[in-house]
Amino acid sequence: MIRRTYILISILLFPILILAYFYLPDQSILLTLLIILIIVGWYDVFQKKNAILRDYPIVGHARYMLKAIAPELQQYFIETNTSGHPFTKNEINLINSRSDNKEEFHPFGSELDFYKNDVSWVGHSMIPGKESKTQPRVLIGNSNCNKPYNSSILNISAMSFGALSAHAIIALNKGAKLGGFYHNTGEGSLTPFHQQGGDIVLQIGTGNFGFRNDDGSFNDQKFTEKTALPEVKMVEVKLSQGAKPGHGGVLPAAKNTNEIAKIRGVQPHTDVFSPPLNPEISSIEDIPKFIGRVRKLSHGKPVGFKLCIGVKSEFEQLIDYCVSQGNIPDFITVDASEGGTGAAPLEYSDHIGMKGEDALVFVDQVLKEKGVRTEIKIIYAGKVMNGFTLLKALCLGADLCNSARGFMFSLGCIQSLRCHTDTCPTGIATQDKALQEGLDPTVKSNRVYNYHKNTIDAFLEIMKTVGCNDISELNNELIHK
Repeated sequence: MIRRTYILISILLFPILILAYFYLPDQSILLTLLIILIIVGWYDVFQKKNAILRDYPIVGHARYMLKAIAPELQQYFIETNTSGHPFTKNEINLINSRSDNKEEFHPFGSELDFYKNDVSWVGHSMIPGKESKTQPRVLIGNSNCNKPYNSSILNISAMSFGALSAHAIIALNKGAKLGGFYHNTGEGSLTPFHQQGGDIVLQIGTGNFGFRNDDGSFNDQKFTEKTALPEVKMVEVKLSQGAKPGHGGVLPAAKNTNEIAKIRGVQPHTDVFSPPLNPEISSIEDIPKFIGRVRKLSHGKPVGFKLCIGVKSEFEQLIDYCVSQGNIPDFITVDASEGGTGAAPLEYSDHIGMKGEDALVFVDQVLKEKGVRTEIKIIYAGKVMNGFTLLKALCLGADLCNSARGFMFSLGCIQSLRCHTDTCPTGIATQDKALQEGLDPTVKSNRVYNYHKNTIDAFLEIMKTVGCNDISELNNELIHK
């Protein structure tokens, strides 16, 4: 009905507007706009790709205009302080306050409904612990390691250059240097932007980017050269990623610049796919073999692997092979299925892989049962962003934690959910040079440092409140729901 009405009105109106354009020159701008609208409407009527625009010419575009800004409308005008996802306004505001070294008190009590929400809590002791003036550290490296690393309990999780901008990577690494914590390169490999003085965990992704042969296989020599650098403190072999375990990843052609392609060893301006599994691995038994190979090339530095837990029996089998081969990793990074900065198919984000806290408890239990818990440190890469979530992870079995989105917020992320489009408005998740100019690495590195320091301080305050004097005293009996 609207389509037919538009056709009739436009046929009658168009010649009138053309005549008016020539006889009313003072109204030419308005008349030009009206003529353009009619032409757009005619295009809508006769195109066949979009039924809404075909049935509702011109006005149908309003739907798509509103849809384009729906995340902003949702975030700014609809969400409450506690209803946002993946992070609430309260959580984001807390991170921003700590990044800016501002007062972080919340007025008028909790906004959570303790009886509807699944709220975790810890009991406070009548006799608080002693105040700690130094940040706790964790030594990573078992009997197979010649150069153990003394790590912070909170570090920057894997985020690649390519997924993140050069300015973002520089800011993160400078912040890591200021705070004395490490920065995981992600599967995009080590770049000059990572080399700002901060400690590095070099990740071997499933695509072997940065140390690959033309066929995608692992190049020992290229890897050895990179891991020999003094800033590289540990090596992490990525088996799977929380947001999309068993799926692999993709760097869109729009983000695959000449610079990124050269670093990764791929063709520029093409979609670059990470396979679900490293080509050096064809069975579970091959994983500890590859760990052993990497260890020999890593100059005695700690070597571990990262995974999202899927089939439980496979993980148990993996640890058995590690023990039988004598290739026990120095650490295991447990990724949460609900976490991850990388874009992924919705089914994978929502339904594939074990929830982070369940996976953490499971891995801790298996390592104890196999008798290797004292040799392997557990790094938790779930949704850790404040003092309580950090303490909770350590209580459930982690020795230390990685955070990705927490540090992205410290850079200025506004949760616009455009990470995969190369149009990130904050200059963090984009290769657009103009957008990157808005992110000053020096200013943001101080925010990264402040966020880390103040989060650790909050953790220590809570640890004292529950009556513990050292992280070794934390245990899962402290956590209640």
